Amino acid sequence: MEKELQPTIGLEIHAELLTKSKMFCSCANISDEKEPNKNICPICLGHPGVLPVINKEAVRQILRVGLAIGGKLADFSEFDRKNYFYPDIPKGYQVSQFKYPLVSGGSLLDVPITRIHLEEDTARSQHGGKEGSLVDFNRSGLCLMELVTEPEIHSSQQAGDFARELQLLIGLEYLKSSGANMEKGEMRVEANISLNMGTKVEIKNLNSFRAMEKAIEYEIKRQTEVLEHGDRVIQETRGWDEEKQATFSQRKKEFSHDYRYFPEPDLPKLYISQIEEFKDLEKTLPELPSVKRIRLIKDYGLAEDKVDVLVRQPLIADYFEKVVAKLSQSEKIFSLAVNYIISDLLGLLKNSDNKLPSVDNFAELIKMIEAGEISSRGAKDILAELVSSADNPRKIAENKGLFQKSGGEELNKIVEEVIAENPDAVGSYKSGNEKIVQFLIGQAMKKTQGSANPKSLQEIFKKYLD
Repeated sequence: MEKELQPTIGLEIHAELLTKSKMFCSCANISDEKEPNKNICPICLGHPGVLPVINKEAVRQILRVGLAIGGKLADFSEFDRKNYFYPDIPKGYQVSQFKYPLVSGGSLLDVPITRIHLEEDTARSQHGGKEGSLVDFNRSGLCLMELVTEPEIHSSQQAGDFARELQLLIGLEYLKSSGANMEKGEMRVEANISLNMGTKVEIKNLNSFRAMEKAIEYEIKRQTEVLEHGDRVIQETRGWDEEKQATFSQRKKEFSHDYRYFPEPDLPKLYISQIEEFKDLEKTLPELPSVKRIRLIKDYGLAEDKVDVLVRQPLIADYFEKVVAKLSQSEKIFSLAVNYIISDLLGLLKNSDNKLPSVDNFAELIKMIEAGEISSRGAKDILAELVSSADNPRKIAENKGLFQKSGGEELNKIVEEVIAENPDAVGSYKSGNEKIVQFLIGQAMKKTQGSANPKSLQEIFKKYLD
């Protein structure tokens, strides 16, 4: 084709909200309930004549998400009936929002957001088995947030980054609005893909970030091949086949007018500014991931990859900041502390029997490393003890003989022995190969079983050899 095809991607993301009850009734909000049809009532089942009641906490959570992404909160909002037939919606319609969403605009990772609105989740269909197809209504009526982006994403990686950032924001580490676990179905992603803003194809059944990225890549390739052969892309809904690593056609894509939206007559209109619980919601927001990233880099001079780990684990980030508050204030020691936390401590904490050392003990360990009192190998051994006991790191180092020898006759004697045993290396050094001194230091470290301070050994070798 004459011109390069530019992928245009928009995402629709649904997330189940963490509320005690469902969206329009008092049934328990337990999305992973194992016993079928346990948490149900006439409202969940769509019995005629029932009267739904809006879950105020669900509205509050959506407004908090809206504030976090810099969106415009609605002053007036209402619910609508989205009419379509499917076995998991016995009423023949889903209560959602159309013309007046709770949140408009905003952005996340520089991706503009169209809207965020509330709706009720559908029941869950289960196919196969001796009984054929069954419907479990435990999920029916759960509080569901839908976030729609503008079609301004242009790669699978950008789409994945956005979805992961949203999961982090609304999940248990920050806003606590949703469990946001994709494997459990608490967060579900649909991707709308077109080339050069042409015909749009929607992909459903994306149950992981990896599946979403693979599906987008496949669909871009498929649509490109269709257009290059002179055919046209059909507007449709497609699914993702994980086994075949390919999308497949499911049904013709509906337009919004096909749903015949109209205002839900059984629910009152919402005038947000008049509801007391929705005032001053900014004060309920934690430090957001985007803000935390900027601050950690600015305050501590940390590398972006280290900051990303801390941002994704706020408890560890808080631990890091408490530790470095007890240390000398320099970027060098900040880097030392974060490296031991991320490279060593987090690995040890994967063992459920281990726990975070006290801030004082970890800070003391970093001081010992910085002062050259222990080697990096010794520091790792001490840390392995700290996560399973409350002993002071100095006591552990003393008991295990991990303090480094920094001088004295013993080190001088060992250096003399190494020089005598390695005449070729000594000759190489005197011929200008200064790097060979590292080999000599290594030989001395072996003799001391790692208890010597490498810097002290280097100084002694230089004194003898120069």
